[in-house]
Amino acid sequence: MQPDVTFVIAAYNAELTIERAIASAIAQRDVSVEVIVVDDQSRDRTLDLARSYPEDIVRVVALEQNRGPGGARNAGLELARGRWVAILDSDDAVYPGRICTMIDRAEKAGAEIAIDNLQVVREDGVAEETMFPADYLEGLSEISLADYIAGNVIFESRFNLGYLKPIFQRQFLNENGLRYDQDLIIGEDYILLASALAKGGKCVVEPTTGYVYHIRTGSISRVLELHHVEAMRKADLAFARTHSMDAAAEAAFARRTRSLRKAASFLSLVQHIKARSPLKAIWTALSDPAAVRHMGMPIAVRLRRVAAQFAVGAGEVKSAGR
Repeated sequence: MQPDVTFVIAAYNAELTIERAIASAIAQRDVSVEVIVVDDQSRDRTLDLARSYPEDIVRVVALEQNRGPGGARNAGLELARGRWVAILDSDDAVYPGRICTMIDRAEKAGAEIAIDNLQVVREDGVAEETMFPADYLEGLSEISLADYIAGNVIFESRFNLGYLKPIFQRQFLNENGLRYDQDLIIGEDYILLASALAKGGKCVVEPTTGYVYHIRTGSISRVLELHHVEAMRKADLAFARTHSMDAAAEAAFARRTRSLRKAASFLSLVQHIKARSPLKAIWTALSDPAAVRHMGMPIAVRLRRVAAQFAVGAGEVKSAGR
């Protein structure tokens, strides 16, 4: 029988959390479940732990070389057999009634995509507030491409919709050739859902909380670096060339493009400050002053201090040359 859902769990050095993720997937109520764990060349016991489950319960794929989160997930999607597919991060979990609730809402609405709220859990195990206020999601029945892009304007969006964990109708993904961008380490989730929406996918909102998002020190998704932003800008350019957008989506896309440029300038500025390169820092700030204003006063203060230090240094050189 075809499973109702396939969970794809990409795992890399996840020995401390992989069993929690697998157990939560297996525990789904009122749906038939397929679990695929893709080990992305882990150097700990992740692969052994995944293989400790019976093969008819957990299918394990051991990649011959590291492909990153997008590549590992794609490997799982290629093997998936479920009517629906759900991506589950190896350090997260899902509540038992999540998939049944989401599929029910999606199929009643004739949708190919469904999203729900996320419970945020700190590293010490303390549950914080949900990712999105309940009334915010309850006010949405669907998420359009324009809505989604507007919710992914870096450092400006009211709520970062990039954290959403959608389930997809597998046939829709396959018919439209939709897979993760393997060149992205951060933002691969955004591009996939944006592409699905651009292809005409209908995304309904299930306002209840079904996904458990665990904050982990050093998690890739919580460390934004310049090369991540540059990769995101490149992926966005490819998205714009590939997909058509209505006026609202184009306006949101323009705001996101500006925000990525500012983020790149800001992170470049920080790099120069850390490297004690005042000339480069000042040049970056002068080239894109909006980045400094946009990122807030603390960085502006730091920049002024660097400029002051540079002025003192220049004065010393001038004196020495006399």
